[in-house]
Amino acid sequence: MGSTSDLPVMKKAADFLESMEIPFEMLALSAHRTPREVEEFASNAAARGIKVIIAAAGMAAALPGVIAAITSLPVIGVPLSATLQGKDALMSIVQMPPGIPVATVTIDGGMNAAVLAVRMLALTDNEIAERQEKYRNSLRQKIVKANADLAEIKYTFKTN
Repeated sequence: MGSTSDLPVMKKAADFLESMEIPFEMLALSAHRTPREVEEFASNAAARGIKVIIAAAGMAAALPGVIAAITSLPVIGVPLSATLQGKDALMSIVQMPPGIPVATVTIDGGMNAAVLAVRMLALTDNEIAERQEKYRNSLRQKIVKANADLAEIKYTFKTN
């Protein structure tokens, strides 16, 4: 993340990765304030065993693109709503030049970034795939239960 002020959004990603038993690093790196540290991180990530990078940034939101320019690992960008309701960050992250892709999730979508990263990891790891499928099934069960609960609510003109 660009700074620790991004932690409320990225905590959701960390919590999900923790629940999926996925080892992860959590760092504050700024493309503008700590460019050397960003370069070192991105250059050495694969050698440290990192398989996917989630990079959150607001405003100019250069961090995901800079990381993607340095590493060949998949990078998932999380635009943050620091200004302009995050639209500036969203546009910055999705406007990457050809050959430097950054997958991008919704504004403040730390949770979805982690889910996408887990799906990527599940492609080559059956244990992660099983945990991911169990999570997907839990989402379905929440909606099934919600509909059962809604069925119990009575209104004169409700037909179901």
